[in-house]
Amino acid sequence: MGRMSRRGFATAAAVGLSGLVTAGLAVAAELSGGDGSDGDSGGDDSRPRKRRAPAGELRGMWVATVANRDWPSKPGLTAAQQRTELLAHLDQAVARRLNAVIFQVRPTADALWPSPYEPWAQCLTGVQGKAPGWDPLGTAVKEAHARGLELHAWFNPYRIANHTDPTKLVASHPAGKHPDWVVPYGGKLYYNPGLPEVRTFVQDAMLDAVKKYAVDAVHWDDYFYPYPVAGQVFDDDDAFAEYGDGFADRAAWRRDNIDRLVLETAARIKKVRPGTKFGISPFGVWRNATTDSRGSDTRAGVQTYDDLHADTRKWVRQGWIDYIVPQLYWLAQPLDQQVPANYSVLAPWWAEVARGTGVQLYIGEALYKAGDPAQPAAWQDPAELSRHLTLAAKYPEVKGHVFFAAKEVAVDRIGAMARVVADHYQRPARAPR
Repeated sequence: MGRMSRRGFATAAAVGLSGLVTAGLAVAAELSGGDGSDGDSGGDDSRPRKRRAPAGELRGMWVATVANRDWPSKPGLTAAQQRTELLAHLDQAVARRLNAVIFQVRPTADALWPSPYEPWAQCLTGVQGKAPGWDPLGTAVKEAHARGLELHAWFNPYRIANHTDPTKLVASHPAGKHPDWVVPYGGKLYYNPGLPEVRTFVQDAMLDAVKKYAVDAVHWDDYFYPYPVAGQVFDDDDAFAEYGDGFADRAAWRRDNIDRLVLETAARIKKVRPGTKFGISPFGVWRNATTDSRGSDTRAGVQTYDDLHADTRKWVRQGWIDYIVPQLYWLAQPLDQQVPANYSVLAPWWAEVARGTGVQLYIGEALYKAGDPAQPAAWQDPAELSRHLTLAAKYPEVKGHVFFAAKEVAVDRIGAMARVVADHYQRPARAPR
């Protein structure tokens, strides 16, 4: 999701919020319910692992903090100003009759809570490692729950920085203490997923938040191995030489590294806080059918299996995770339309992947494109996103939608979000349990 263009936070986020805290508390009383469910993992790819399918409909929005995309509106605000802005986002979620907020709490190997593993996030004060004077994650959990909202803690496992200069990191940063863990690539710094010690560390860092706070879910986005950059090589030669024996090729070894991260994290979440869900939001194309007959009828330039080394289909078919939110950020075109990727193709493809597994399927929606003058004409139609939800409703496996992202939910340039609410969210709904 960080690949999307960034715009300044619109002050209109706070418009129309009068009285919404009261409304949120009323919704909380109406929607109070039971604990989340857990499930088992393992199995082979031909026989999906079945979980008890919870009832409900997820209506979520992402709140991105990387580079101050959605919140805080800029670094260096006072604690009170930051808190006010955060509560405004939660109140907007209530106003739009959403029931879940996916809050980015580890944007660049730093933290939005007091962590013993990593420094305070730079997006808060403008200085990585500087305490902001309050606890954003703790506040978000408490205030979301008071409004009847789920709070999903969104982590990015491997991204360290949106630059390649280690000297810009705070002196105490683990990447500075362990330069052998770090790979520069595509203008950014990443932890090397091929190192077992890295895999353990990033889990420890993320699960510290799960131990401390009653988050409803652990959530990852689409970044595993980084998106390909033409002419550049992700240099994991030494790690592959040490740990790659027994694999057909480097790609298979890399996929195994990510599989291990998913499986290990899922198991540890269940031990640390039973009932907390584990969800992943990948890029929407697993593989094109021209590459793999099990793939989608798409011609996408990126395939998660091949390019990000993330076997997202397997994680669902084998029941390793509780939910998946493929980012279907394309128009819903006629099925005979020759386009690289098509919402009308991918929604039923993912429904088939999820069928019989008990893994909940939610669809990531590109609200940020609605009304963007750089987008095609169809995205200027306020009804486009509503049509997506109408199409997805044909498939019972689709249990909800998540909108990217919070500032667009608030500003709603052309009324696309308002149209979704009017057409599909006339009453509050419980999130799936």
